[in-house]
Amino acid sequence: MDKQKQNLIIIAVIIVIILLLFGGKMFYKLGATERGVIFRQFTTGLDKDNILQPGFHILAPWNDLYVYNVAEQKIEESMDVLDRNGLSVNIDVTVRFYPMYTRVGYLYESFKLDYANLLVAPEVRSAVRQVAGRYTAEEIYSTKRAEVEQTIIDESGKKLDQNNINMRALLIRSINLPTNIRQAIEDKLVQEQQALAYQFRLDKEKSEADRKRIAAEGEARANQIINSSLTPALLRMRGIEATLKLGESQNAKTVIIGGSGDGLPLILNN
Repeated sequence: MDKQKQNLIIIAVIIVIILLLFGGKMFYKLGATERGVIFRQFTTGLDKDNILQPGFHILAPWNDLYVYNVAEQKIEESMDVLDRNGLSVNIDVTVRFYPMYTRVGYLYESFKLDYANLLVAPEVRSAVRQVAGRYTAEEIYSTKRAEVEQTIIDESGKKLDQNNINMRALLIRSINLPTNIRQAIEDKLVQEQQALAYQFRLDKEKSEADRKRIAAEGEARANQIINSSLTPALLRMRGIEATLKLGESQNAKTVIIGGSGDGLPLILNN
């Protein structure tokens, strides 16, 4: 065996040894919902701007790769907060979110891979507490629930966006109050609905009374106009016209001219 062949064999053995020792740190495959951040220990450090995309990648064995799952995630939080009057309210929320694909390097720099527990959950809890403190328990529980939810979404979403997280949705699953407080609020709401229903009936009856009054006034004015236009001469003329039409009828009848008190004809059926 010549020297050249020996060198090739040695090189091949070295390559095999390297692959056996470092192959697990050299070859990476990122899935469709994964992104990679490289840490170059001996050169530039954490490469925050060059994010590895899904696919196959080869890295130097002395560099580290941090893989982020960028698919949408969900966390659920249950917390006790204080309303504007210091009353304890229990609120359960669900948050859906995902990291910004091109910003996972900056996300790793601040929160490593555990950003859900180090960033998302604390920011959501903080927003819920701050917003709840501006409203009463009754407003949170019933009258302004939608407004409370939207304010929490706006404030927590803004904070997360500043830290490279997209919040897709925040939902208030339930709001729980002490039994006596909840019952008092529900009783008050029932009474308010009953009062509104009673007022509605009163308004409806008033409208009906107004309608009848207006109709009666219109009818009275119409009668007044008709009465003022009915002169004796007009009545006699109308009577004569009616007599002529009846006289043309085939039915047997007797017509007495000038027999009535006002000079109008009298018509007697046989």
